[in-house]
Amino acid sequence: MDKKEARLRRARKTRAKIAQLKVARLTVHRSNCHIYAQIVDVSGSRVLASASTLESEVRKDLKSGGNISAAVMVGKRIAEKAKSAGIEQVAFDRSGFKYHGRIKALADAARENGLVF
Repeated sequence: MDKKEARLRRARKTRAKIAQLKVARLTVHRSNCHIYAQIVDVSGSRVLASASTLESEVRKDLKSGGNISAAVMVGKRIAEKAKSAGIEQVAFDRSGFKYHGRIKALADAARENGLVF
């Protein structure tokens, strides 16, 4: 089993548990250069809000899209967009990534800006 397969296996287990909770989920994906966050509805068929380091408003304030400060900015932005869409409670889907570094920074920033999970 390689690194990607192990991550996807962890992600499947997490998503199965989130499906039982029947709440919207905050999914996170990271690459070396960027970080992405989406809020997906309960059925999993619609994206309700999204934020990433590819957005021009975020990009102009950042030196690099692949560091902790970028993750904090994306976390703040996704929380603001969720509030404007009327979403206050979500389940955190880290997509099999370990909960440290950029993933943890994004989650903490989203919590500080009013998202509950």
